[in-house]
Amino acid sequence: MKITSIQEKTVSIASDIQNAYIDFSRMTVSVLALETDVVRDGRRVVGYGFNSNGRYAQGGLLRERFLPRLEAAADSVMDVSGENLDPFKIWNTVMRNEKPGGHGERSVAVGVIDMAVWDAVAKIAGRPLCRLLAERFGRTPAADVFVYAAGGYYYPGKDTDALRREMDGYLDLGYRVVKMKIGGQPLAHDLARIEAVLQLLRERTGAAVPGERLAVDANGRFDLPTALAYAEALEPFDLFWYEEAGDPLDYALQAEVTRRYPNPLATGENLFSHQDAANLLRYGGMRPEFDYLQMDPALSYGLVEYLRTLDALRAHGWSPARCVPHGGHQFALHIAAGLGLDGNESYPGVFKPFGGFADTTPVRDGRVRPSECPGIGFEEKSALIDLFRQIF
Repeated sequence: MKITSIQEKTVSIASDIQNAYIDFSRMTVSVLALETDVVRDGRRVVGYGFNSNGRYAQGGLLRERFLPRLEAAADSVMDVSGENLDPFKIWNTVMRNEKPGGHGERSVAVGVIDMAVWDAVAKIAGRPLCRLLAERFGRTPAADVFVYAAGGYYYPGKDTDALRREMDGYLDLGYRVVKMKIGGQPLAHDLARIEAVLQLLRERTGAAVPGERLAVDANGRFDLPTALAYAEALEPFDLFWYEEAGDPLDYALQAEVTRRYPNPLATGENLFSHQDAANLLRYGGMRPEFDYLQMDPALSYGLVEYLRTLDALRAHGWSPARCVPHGGHQFALHIAAGLGLDGNESYPGVFKPFGGFADTTPVRDGRVRPSECPGIGFEEKSALIDLFRQIF
């Protein structure tokens, strides 16, 4: 077998939404199609990949550095059987001649390639990716995975009534836990927004502690005094988690927030290597019994590097069951099911058609099944596969 072509495109996911740090008015993603000469069900196998939201398209890096290396070695990246691709050989090939460190943007470009490779590998093997991973690592794949609905962005003219309607819609879709943005307005305004959502959750679910159904996300906006002021104000709500209070590499800030905030914290979506993840656990004060880690395989050099990250977590006393990846995509969903992670993010209302899961697997009671389609399951997400086939 061999790789016959690799195509890359930039796609817009622009919208008027904002979090505490950025707006998405010019947001783009890279999309990649890796075609092989293997035929399954009358079609050549094509693996698809893309990067998660929040990081821009990586066309320049892909075209100038990483894809030429893969294309030049396309005949030597097979596994020992010669009948499938070897994702680890491909990772080493595209990272050849790259210095250590500098994980900001190239990690995203490599993650796009890696997703497409694993999609192709699982399709060639005739397995859903979660089952392929479970078999490789001696596990039984989870039948379904916890997912939460991420939204609650700031939007021009969006008041608390609109925020309540948005969150109400997520509950109607089957989600039990929802997440909203904070930090884009003063604390008093954010508290009013939070209390509006908590009141909705109390009305809809009858939960004695509705905060257990709500997570909040500051997107790294706060300095230490502001992070602590929010922590003090949030503590009585007993929230599902308080996410990314400060800069993702400010481990001293994270450690102090952890010391002062007794409820669950979450961070990690903007850490792109196993070394960064290890430093978070060394110096960030995170608590393995109930805090959460959100590293996103699609942004952090792909699954090959994510496996190293999981090894680093175990070495620091953490279980993969404390991981809930950022990104809201099917790739992370299959990884969660195959490798025993706690869950996965979901974007039911934004970043379409990349967010969300297969049309055949609706969310039920806060959980979703990975598609049984070979590969990552893009073929069972009609809007996304239509886009892929249109642009390639």
